[in-house]
Amino acid sequence: MMALFWLVDRLLSLYIWAVILAALFSILTSFGVLDTRNRLVWTIGDFLYRITEPGLRPIRNLLPNLGGIDISPIILILLLQALRMLLGELEVSLVRTVY
Repeated sequence: MMALFWLVDRLLSLYIWAVILAALFSILTSFGVLDTRNRLVWTIGDFLYRITEPGLRPIRNLLPNLGGIDISPIILILLLQALRMLLGELEVSLVRTVY
């Protein structure tokens, strides 16, 4: 059971890093630092978009229009961190119950 909690925690951690990378990629693309006409850059951007968009889309639908500012990655990271903390507490309480 501990291995399952560890695996879920690692997957959530990797997803948080994917959200951070997608946000950085978006910023670098919008400022012209990265050129999406390059096939490798486009492939990486497309991968990050496909991985993070299902988590970001519901948050974007709930947020009001803030102009050019997108705070949905920050909110998603906070929610994922809260989920990791909740899973950690659940793991500790489960260990105390077993032993």
